[in-house]
Amino acid sequence: MQQLIRIKIRRQDSPRSPSYWDEFEIPYKPQMNVISSLMAICREPVNVRGEKVTPVVWECNCLEEVCGACTMVINGHVRQACSALIDQLDQPITLEPMTKFPVVRDLMVDRSKMFDTLKKVHAWVEIDGSHNMGPGPRQDPNQSLKAYQYSRCMTCGCCCEACPQFNSHSTFMGAFAFGQVNLFNSHPTGKFNAHERLDAVMGMGGLTDCGNAQNCFRACPKSIPLTDAIAELGMDSTKRAIKKIFIG
Repeated sequence: MQQLIRIKIRRQDSPRSPSYWDEFEIPYKPQMNVISSLMAICREPVNVRGEKVTPVVWECNCLEEVCGACTMVINGHVRQACSALIDQLDQPITLEPMTKFPVVRDLMVDRSKMFDTLKKVHAWVEIDGSHNMGPGPRQDPNQSLKAYQYSRCMTCGCCCEACPQFNSHSTFMGAFAFGQVNLFNSHPTGKFNAHERLDAVMGMGGLTDCGNAQNCFRACPKSIPLTDAIAELGMDSTKRAIKKIFIG
């Protein structure tokens, strides 16, 4: 007898529709992950009641835990669907969209708030007009290794989903933003705009709104030291505030 996988999915037909549960059973295959299971459901979208339903909607791209697009809540824990292996999950497997972002449909959410925050904190290095100015400043290898940890951020939303301060009613920007500010402020060229980034995280929704729950580090699939970034930025922002008082 062929082994079956039972999957419960919290679905939502539109941003304003109520959510509901739909259950599916699909044939088991070795080395399946949640994405391949969803693909199997989409090929034959018939639930356990024998009803033909609309295919489940979700996001994915890289399939190797790099893009962060397939983040969802799997068996109660926020993580990437591409790296969630069926053999390592208890059944029935429950799939739900993240709760801290607006649902577009089914498991797909709108993470625009995160990308808007990256614009707010100037999360990039200015290079316009610098191509003819010769080699840029060198970065210390030890600092480069430290910065690499922060560069692995996928903007996946796991830290936001796990954070008590981050929600649709809060202005808190989320720990991922602090990691990126720390990354670009440590860059030899990025330091020229460090004051802009510090001013951004010192404003509304910034560092002072962090409740220090430290869920962000525990939820991060890349183990990015977000709490270290928050501590370092706390010191840098204090220096910035004192400088603004006495120097302007």
